[in-house]
Amino acid sequence: MSKGPVLIDIDEGDTAAPDRAPPVPDDLVPPEGRAMQAAMAHAARPPSPLARLFWGLVIGLVGTAVAVAAWDFAVDLLQRMPVLGYAVAAMAVALLIVLLVIALREIAAFARLNRLDSLRSSAQAALADEDLGGARSTVARLRSLYKDRPELRWNHARLDDREGEQFDPASLLELAETELLGPLDAQATREIELAARQVATVTALVPLALADVVGALVLNLRMIRRIAEIYGGRAGVLGGWRLTRSVMAHLVATGAVAVGDDMISSVAGGNMLSKLSRRFGEGVVNGALTARVGVAAIEVCRPMPFLRAARPSVTGMVKRALTGLFARKS
Repeated sequence: MSKGPVLIDIDEGDTAAPDRAPPVPDDLVPPEGRAMQAAMAHAARPPSPLARLFWGLVIGLVGTAVAVAAWDFAVDLLQRMPVLGYAVAAMAVALLIVLLVIALREIAAFARLNRLDSLRSSAQAALADEDLGGARSTVARLRSLYKDRPELRWNHARLDDREGEQFDPASLLELAETELLGPLDAQATREIELAARQVATVTALVPLALADVVGALVLNLRMIRRIAEIYGGRAGVLGGWRLTRSVMAHLVATGAVAVGDDMISSVAGGNMLSKLSRRFGEGVVNGALTARVGVAAIEVCRPMPFLRAARPSVTGMVKRALTGLFARKS
C-alpha cells in the first residue's frame, strides 16, 4: 500500500477549464416572465401594520411641521411686509382649496368604484333569487351609469325597445349585458391587447435588469386605470392603488399568477420559443401575464358578471397582440 500522493496522468486534449465549458442552452430554462412576476408580487403584497404606523407617523409629523412653519412664516411676513404677507396668505388659502378639491375627487373615485361593486352584487343577487324587480332595478341603475356615453346611444335605444318584452331576470340582465356592456368589453379588450404588446416590446428590447420590471408595472397600472374608466369607475391616485391591489389579489386568489406550459405553447406556436432568443420568450410570457392582469381587471371593474357574453380569452388576446411583433424564423 502506497503512502505517498497518487498521480493520475491526464491528456492535454481532455483538460477542462471554465472558459472552455459550453454555454447553458436557453431551452433548459423556459421563460418565466420574471418582470411580470415581480411586478404582480409587488403590487399584490399588502402593507404590514408596522409600515402603516410608520408612514402614518411620518406624514403626521412632517405635515404638522410644515403647517407650523407656514403659519409662523405668514405671521412674521404680515408684521414686516403686510402687502406681501396678505399675498402669501392668499396663496396658502388657494393651496388649501386645491387640496380640498383633490380630496373630494379621491372620495368621488372611491364612490364610483363602490358603485360598480354594488351593481355587480345586485345583479348576482337578482339572479340567485330570480327576482325580476331586482333585475329591473339593476338595469335601471346600469342605464343611469352609462346615460351620458355617446357611443352607447344606439344601444340605449335598442334596450328601450326590447326591455318590456323580458319577463325573466336572467334574460333581462343578459339583454342589458349585450346592449350596454358588449361595446365596453370590446374597448377593454383592445386596451389589454395594446398593453400586452407594449410590455412584450419593452421586455424584449430593454436589456436592463430592473427597467423591464418598472416598465411592466407602469404599463399594467395604466391599463388597469383605463379599464376602470371604460366601465365608469375613474379612479384617483388612492383609488387607483386600491383598484390595483384588488386586481392583483384576485389574480393571486385564483392562481393565475403562473403561466402554464399549455398556454405558452398555444400562444407561442409550439416550439417557437426554442427558436427565438430567451429575451423574446420572456417578452411573450410577460405579454401573456399582462393579458391575465387585464382579464382580472375586467372581472373586478365590470358592473355585471359574465352571463351571455363569453369571458375574454387570454390566448386569443395575446395572439392578436403579438401578431407580427415576434416573427417566426424560417
